Amino acid sequence: MNSSGARTIDATAFLAEYPEYGETTVLDELRDTEYAYLDEQRQVYLDYTGAGLAATAQHRAHDEWVTAGCYGNPHSDNPTSLAATARVEAARAAVYAYFNAAPEKYAVIFTANATAACRLVGEAYPFDRSTALVLTADNHNSVNGLRAFAAAKHARTEYVYITGTELRVSEQSVRAALSRRSLREICAATATRGTRRRGLFAYPAQSNFSGVQHPLEWVELAHEYGFDVLLDAAAYVPANTLDLEAVPADFVPVSWYKVFGYPTGVGCLIARRDALARLRRPWFAGGSIRAVSVRGGWHTMAPGGTAFEDGTANFLAVPDVEHGIDWVRGIGMDVIRQRTRCLTGWLLDRLAALEHDNGMPLVRIYGPRTMVGRGATVALNILDPAGAVVDERLVARESSAAGLSLRTGCFCNPGSGEAAFGLDRTALRRMAGRQVRTIDEYVAAIGLPSGGAIRVSLGIASNFSDVQRFIDFVGTYRNRPCDGHELPPREQC
Repeated sequence: MNSSGARTIDATAFLAEYPEYGETTVLDELRDTEYAYLDEQRQVYLDYTGAGLAATAQHRAHDEWVTAGCYGNPHSDNPTSLAATARVEAARAAVYAYFNAAPEKYAVIFTANATAACRLVGEAYPFDRSTALVLTADNHNSVNGLRAFAAAKHARTEYVYITGTELRVSEQSVRAALSRRSLREICAATATRGTRRRGLFAYPAQSNFSGVQHPLEWVELAHEYGFDVLLDAAAYVPANTLDLEAVPADFVPVSWYKVFGYPTGVGCLIARRDALARLRRPWFAGGSIRAVSVRGGWHTMAPGGTAFEDGTANFLAVPDVEHGIDWVRGIGMDVIRQRTRCLTGWLLDRLAALEHDNGMPLVRIYGPRTMVGRGATVALNILDPAGAVVDERLVARESSAAGLSLRTGCFCNPGSGEAAFGLDRTALRRMAGRQVRTIDEYVAAIGLPSGGAIRVSLGIASNFSDVQRFIDFVGTYRNRPCDGHELPPREQC
């Protein structure tokens, strides 16, 4: 049977197993029109956790509004400034509505990306010896980096570690970390009679490594223990709705290009105003102050979120956030979520079933094997007939040659990677004082079988053919020894 016939049989089996996929045909129509460039260029795009894809309609909308007006620096009252300000504020209003975040409760602060949003919180959070930073081990490095700000102010940092093959964090462990108090915390709580926060709890709504979706209920749990909450929504919101009236996180970083591809270079921090008032910025800049004196040596910050929007907003890009939000709302987030869930479930099932002729599995999946409590991101490694991990550099080279865009490496999430590979904590701590010259030397020193994993993630324009093309690609490693290849040195994780 040729590959076309086999694929037809697979498609029939897929629709029989996931009949609800038939309710998402609007995305097939959009694939043929608004995302037609994928098939025209024979691209198989499987990196939606890295970046979303933009519809042609979004680019048209940008051209139309930019060419229809004249826009200047928003920090003035002249006509071009007011025109730009109106566009930026319309985008801000769209963000409030999208997250059901009441403007009297929340501030929407435009940033370059989710990383910049995290930094705004970390550098201004009132850490001290009597506060704590609690992090789940499953976090992007943009969140892990908060520990540097905590350490600089002598705050305690504690990780809640991952357990089990599904790479989840248990609620019991979260409760234990949030309830733990040092002597300084007890003294400080007594002195202030419970009016201050005990610190910051930071975790992702969805893992950018494994696709695990951590409970949104942890936001209220942390509040009960006296913590502010930074909920990293960057990997979650491209296929899920986040209602901040129901999930009242204090700080929510978002990168808009991950949701709808365009514009890049625009993210935001959605922050509760009462939590924002507790922050103390370590500097000031143009656009973020109400008044400043050079001779007097004083300054006063602008009120609310304005104090956190440094310099001039990207006023020819921020307005495109409104168009992007309108685009995905017009499709329906439930439709996007349903499609990606069906495709991811099929992918997981078929990858788990692949074997070499000797009965050894062809794939090792990291994280949940079902769609319970997970999103459309799958981390895996390909195995050779002896059970050894196929070097991710070889997979990157050969998948690129086959026209597949997927991600390989550590994905800026070392905690999940360490748990997935079962790395010993003692050995990792020993590396803190050891100098290594190259990434390859580091990989060998900690006992990694490879430099990382392969990540496949699905999104708004994904279809059955994309998933099947990847499954077929993995099948090319069946019964195939993969040693003896000359590979370039690793320059980053």
